Amino acid sequence: MKVLLFLAFFLFSISGNANPETEERIRRLSEKLRCLVCQNQTLADSNAELASDLRRQLREQVAAGHSDDEILDFLVQRYGDFVLYDPPFKATTLLLWLGPFVLLAAAALVLVTTLRRRRRAPEEPALGQDDKRLVERVLGPATPSGKPDGGAR
Repeated sequence: MKVLLFLAFFLFSISGNANPETEERIRRLSEKLRCLVCQNQTLADSNAELASDLRRQLREQVAAGHSDDEILDFLVQRYGDFVLYDPPFKATTLLLWLGPFVLLAAAALVLVTTLRRRRRAPEEPALGQDDKRLVERVLGPATPSGKPDGGAR
């Protein structure tokens, strides 16, 4: 009985993958789409449940005879431009395209500002004789290495 179930499952899975051109088309489409859960993986690379559902929708759309553009338009209409792994450059996706460059420019500005402030900051004045005596009284006399001995005798 188990052997018959296995054979039935095997034959069913082979018949679903019979057309390599269709499978290649589905793979190409799934590489153009972003997993909405993972967000940094294509639909082809993701193991998320939603990605599996979207791949199933792709299969249904291809089986229904829709063109690639029609399928992509349907998914964009349903999920927005973010579903595209390479979204178009337009007003609604401006932040997706320019955001990393804006962050990089802001980080460079903070770095330059910080370095300029450090350069302009006055150096700490050296301790005067009175200050040195006070430090020795509190911490003890300095050792030859220049560090206080901490009162160890």
